[in-house]
Amino acid sequence: MRDKAYTDDACWQAVEARDKAQDGRFVFAVRSTGIYCKPSCPARRPRRENVAFYDNGSAAQAAGYRACMRCRPDEAGRDALAVEKALALLDGAEERMPLEQLAAAVGYAPHHFQRLFTRAMGVSPATYARGVRAVRAEAALGEEGRITDAVYDAGYAAPSRFYEDAKERMGMTPGARKKGGAGERIRAAVAQSSLGPVLVAATEKGLCRIAFDEDEDDLRARFPHARIMAKDAQFDALVSEVVALVDNPARSSAHLPMDVRGTAFQQAVWLALRAIPPGETRTYAQIASATGRPQAVRAAGTACGDNALAVLIPCHRVLRSDGGLGGYAYGLERKKALLKREGRRSDP
Repeated sequence: MRDKAYTDDACWQAVEARDKAQDGRFVFAVRSTGIYCKPSCPARRPRRENVAFYDNGSAAQAAGYRACMRCRPDEAGRDALAVEKALALLDGAEERMPLEQLAAAVGYAPHHFQRLFTRAMGVSPATYARGVRAVRAEAALGEEGRITDAVYDAGYAAPSRFYEDAKERMGMTPGARKKGGAGERIRAAVAQSSLGPVLVAATEKGLCRIAFDEDEDDLRARFPHARIMAKDAQFDALVSEVVALVDNPARSSAHLPMDVRGTAFQQAVWLALRAIPPGETRTYAQIASATGRPQAVRAAGTACGDNALAVLIPCHRVLRSDGGLGGYAYGLERKKALLKREGRRSDP
């Protein structure tokens, strides 16, 4: 069912863009043909005045429309429900759930559901499940107790698998994370930008912190036992790139390396933020839908707030459903300024 905040205009934009991420969220019906379709239907687009929107195929059928035989919109609705059910199963699973078992639970063949889930979530079921386990273990690492206990409690069959996941997801070993970043090597500097002082920090992998009004003391509070390294030419170039991005947030930033650590859902939200073109905005509801979790609007807002890379991951491009600016960790004046620099009116 489409979110209440998703207006007819937003639906039409999705139809014009043939946005596959919205398949299963609503259908559009064409009065001149009597047919309803999913948003990504490849057929030629009708005139806007001939289009009506419905929450699902059943509602369109009740209004007298029949399903498109080309895009088969009812299948998209069933697919979306299957993915939602699978997410609930993976989120609640205490042990590893094989693909065959997961697919059978939602009524699909394994290979077909693998493609379906990956298309909807951007990651495979196995990758998503590893993310869930890593989140549990990451939370447990912040508590008293042994690391091995946290590993098994999170659902890992062996510590070795957790350590492999941790290197990829957390950017440091679990022991180092538990000890405040012990063994981590970070370069940091406070640069003067047109929007005030900005902390820029990077691991050997990439940028790990961009934050206004913070300094190296704030960074040390996050990683009290990390080794703060001397700056070098490569890092100075990164700092210059960040300052230039603050001055012109519409400039290309795809080449900048990142070392961001988060849950599977957080990473999906951050990818959705990176996909917003400069000068455009999205609502928190639209970001939640883009991750495949349309009901997780509040969680999407929290993930935006957890963004460690200001401007580079452009959470300033997200507004409330009523068009208001919403919040911004570094102040609404900065948010207005960034939007204005991208060519968008600063007061929605």
